[in-house]
Amino acid sequence: MAITHVSVRELKSRLSYYLRLTKAGDSVVITERGTPIGRIMPAAVLVDDRIDGMIQAGLVLWNRKKLSPMPQVAKARGTHTVADLLIEDRE
Repeated sequence: MAITHVSVRELKSRLSYYLRLTKAGDSVVITERGTPIGRIMPAAVLVDDRIDGMIQAGLVLWNRKKLSPMPQVAKARGTHTVADLLIEDRE
């Protein structure tokens, strides 16, 4: 998946071209005076590609390691789990 940077003016004048790039699987970053302000991405983007896009946009930081399991915060008495009780409460 390639990433193309384009100014607002260029995007307006050549929208069809950039939409074809998007259909082909590329992402288009829209800039205003050199500052990214938006992104056009293919609709059927894989989760890994979306995560990579968020990392590149500076929206998330991730070292690609799995999180270790967290200790239980709450414990229910009886045979029901906390999730069961929550679902029951929502109904």
